Amino acid sequence: MYQLEEKIWFWALGIIPIIILLFLVLQFWRYKAQNKFANKKALKRLSPNRSVFKGVLKVVVLSLAFACLAIALVNPKVGTKLETVKREGVDIVFAVDVSKSMLAEDIAPNRLDKSKQLVTQIINNLASDRVGIIAYAGKAFPQLPITTDYASAKMFLQGMNTDMLSSQGTAINEAIKLSKTYFDNAEQTNRVLIIISDGEDHSEASEAVAEEASEEGIRIFTIGVGDVKGGPIPEKRNGVVLNYKKDNQGETVITRLNEDTLKDIAGAANGVYINGRNTSAVVDEIREILNTMDKTEFEAKQFADFKDQFQWFLGFGIFFLLLDVFLLERKTGWLKKLNLFNENL
Repeated sequence: MYQLEEKIWFWALGIIPIIILLFLVLQFWRYKAQNKFANKKALKRLSPNRSVFKGVLKVVVLSLAFACLAIALVNPKVGTKLETVKREGVDIVFAVDVSKSMLAEDIAPNRLDKSKQLVTQIINNLASDRVGIIAYAGKAFPQLPITTDYASAKMFLQGMNTDMLSSQGTAINEAIKLSKTYFDNAEQTNRVLIIISDGEDHSEASEAVAEEASEEGIRIFTIGVGDVKGGPIPEKRNGVVLNYKKDNQGETVITRLNEDTLKDIAGAANGVYINGRNTSAVVDEIREILNTMDKTEFEAKQFADFKDQFQWFLGFGIFFLLLDVFLLERKTGWLKKLNLFNENL
């Protein structure tokens, strides 16, 4: 496990392409100037020690030096001590709809991105709860098992898209069935499934499956994303809208938020439906619900001690700078004997 203390210093890496660009411009200017001054044969006699390789090597060494110094300023830390701690919390599984209808832009920036924002903000407001993630469309797919690693959860979340499942459609019942396998203790009373969807359900079994989940102690909360007025589904390439999805009759498909379906599913599993338009309101309501639930104690492993690693990168950075100063700038006797730059040819 590692941590990056001062990520802002990664911007210092931007000096490397500037160095490379300046080197290329200088080489081009030098080439043009030399061609005007004399031909290649004369230049070789006038400057026998000229070496393009030496200039390239100098740029590489300088780039490595700046890269090491920038990473040293970031100050990476590595976890050195792993310990088991007891925590209390709720097990929460997020089921995120990744069907094509989630590309509709009736809620900014689109339904899927809005769903990601909602889940991210909910996770940011959790304390010691465990989370898991499911992606579903025509079928459900386990994206991340139950974990206390919120950083990993948000990373997996951001990688979700409408192309990750080949089976299209929206089968909420498949997500509910899969969520049952996420909870490892049958006696838990704090099991929560949060479904984020536009409510377009192509399965008629979702409500019945939700009732079965409720009997097993799983509370289901649903969050609706989209607008009841609906919107078209854009078909894009490189971020540019080429067309809108059409049905078999050539008519533009309008997808709408189906709140009734989501309310029925939540009602069948002792949960509530929340409209997802206002992110802060959703987060507050979910927090209040979780605070009223019983907390179960569980063990979790976490790194308790992190050690600085900047000194390694600082050392390498200084080494490369010294290499540039003493070996590439000066023509030392022993280096000349090595003939690294073809100077004696």
